[in-house]
Amino acid sequence: MDIMAANNVAEQPQLAGHEKTPIQVLHEYGTKVDILPIYNMEREEGAPHQPNFVFTVTMGEITCRGQGLTKKAAKHQAAEAALRLLEREPGVLPVPKHSENNGFGEGNEQPNPVGVLQELALQRSWHFPEYVVVNESGPCHNKHFSVTCRLENLVQTGVGTSKKLAKKDAAEKILEKLQGLSGCGEVTWSPKPIVYLESLRHSTSEKIAQLRRTHLSIPNTDYVDMMQAISQDQGFEVIYHNIDELTVNGQYQCLVQLSTMPVTVCHGMGVTCSNAQNDAAHSALQYLKIVSTMK
Repeated sequence: MDIMAANNVAEQPQLAGHEKTPIQVLHEYGTKVDILPIYNMEREEGAPHQPNFVFTVTMGEITCRGQGLTKKAAKHQAAEAALRLLEREPGVLPVPKHSENNGFGEGNEQPNPVGVLQELALQRSWHFPEYVVVNESGPCHNKHFSVTCRLENLVQTGVGTSKKLAKKDAAEKILEKLQGLSGCGEVTWSPKPIVYLESLRHSTSEKIAQLRRTHLSIPNTDYVDMMQAISQDQGFEVIYHNIDELTVNGQYQCLVQLSTMPVTVCHGMGVTCSNAQNDAAHSALQYLKIVSTMK
């Protein structure tokens, strides 16, 4: 890590006595030096009733970690650790040359969708985007990654030969989704309320009532279509991740992810990709049925 003299960098952020949150202070400093902080959920630990979240924040070549009982608390700890590092080591971040794209790219490059998405979330007071590596395949010299980006109740998956490229692709897809939902270049979309799994237990929806009555063991049932109908009724997103690696007996694999809170992920297998997706949807429906009938 190259350390530059203090007089070559923007004014260092001050943490002590600041009325703003560490996340806000760090973001403002990142805007000044054209290096926006990027947050990633590293892992979730502990029991369901007492989880512990671990987040990292990356700015340029520095990475700091935080943990807490909520995602917000973990992000705050990570941002606070980064701010203290910047206070202790002035000049730890070099100042890139300013360009016409407001720090979202360098020179004539296109804006970085990861930075654009984070800036948009901050402007609209949304939760920051969360990125999770869901698949890694291939030999060491030819890796391929799949990364999901979650923004409020939107979920998209990006792919690439590195985690960075896969993350960029996922953010780009979220931005395209936002523009598509807004119907124009300007984002006018507003997030739907978060769907908590706990709420399914008290749901009076006909779709959920039908799920409670349905025997999920009927051959040749289109569980993907059934899942889509329930997701539209309840207001959460469904996304399927096809896994490149086959099972030991040659079957295709798939993960289905529901943008519920907490996030639901189920596995499926089949002799074709579509069969694997249908099996994953079947597993997810079984789980939702159990949750919706719990007392």
